[in-house]
Amino acid sequence: SSTYRLGYASGFAARLNFIISFIGIGFEFCNWLIDMTNNIKIAIIDYNMCNIFSVKHACIKAGMEPVITSNPDEIITADGVILPGVGAFGDAMNNLKSLKLIDPLRYIFARDKPLMCICLGMQLLFSESEEFGINKGLDFIPGTVKIFPSSFNNNKLKIPFIGWNNIVMLKSNYCLDNIENNSYMYFVHSYYVTPSQNTFSLTSSSYDGFEYCSSITKGNIIGFQFHPEKSGDKGISIYNNWRLFLENRRMNHGNA
Repeated sequence: SSTYRLGYASGFAARLNFIISFIGIGFEFCNWLIDMTNNIKIAIIDYNMCNIFSVKHACIKAGMEPVITSNPDEIITADGVILPGVGAFGDAMNNLKSLKLIDPLRYIFARDKPLMCICLGMQLLFSESEEFGINKGLDFIPGTVKIFPSSFNNNKLKIPFIGWNNIVMLKSNYCLDNIENNSYMYFVHSYYVTPSQNTFSLTSSSYDGFEYCSSITKGNIIGFQFHPEKSGDKGISIYNNWRLFLENRRMNHGNA
């Protein structure tokens, strides 16, 4: 009968829609699984002030997939972003502006996306620097960048400081998991950061008795005055710890 045929057609359509929906869910799951098993994508910001190739090598050694880029889209869609830096503070800020990289960094900061900053890159996070006059920074972390004093407690301080120095852990952080307190890291710097709040300080170090902040953290931002990529196995452990954090974050939140 026509009623039977209509009923059969309606049931068949419903079953077909179910199968199509099931296949669609399967495809979505497969895409999700592929995405989760892909290597962590890292954008290393290139603004012509960086020793970027040692950073890239450290990322690869830690099992991540880095790209050296000045492309804002690649930067804001990466699982994690690295802002390295070597050179003068004012020149670095000018380069970031001329390459239109300030807004992508603000986007990352506003959404608390993972950002690792190294040496000058960490200093750029602060409100201002006293290097060659007052230069405004990104102001993600309130505080000032200052030059080492020429002497401290009757000890002459050679500037820049170049070499190995220990870090004293002021609080726990995933990036320092399995790294012993007072571990030695490699430094090259003439300036140091002074956060306005001690809560931002992750480690401290001492240069012939002059204590200063040697790494910071705020939300998903982490910054190191030292160079993890040049600090041997302990430095690579920092990259490994960051990768584990990024993998867990992507599993729970995607790369939003």
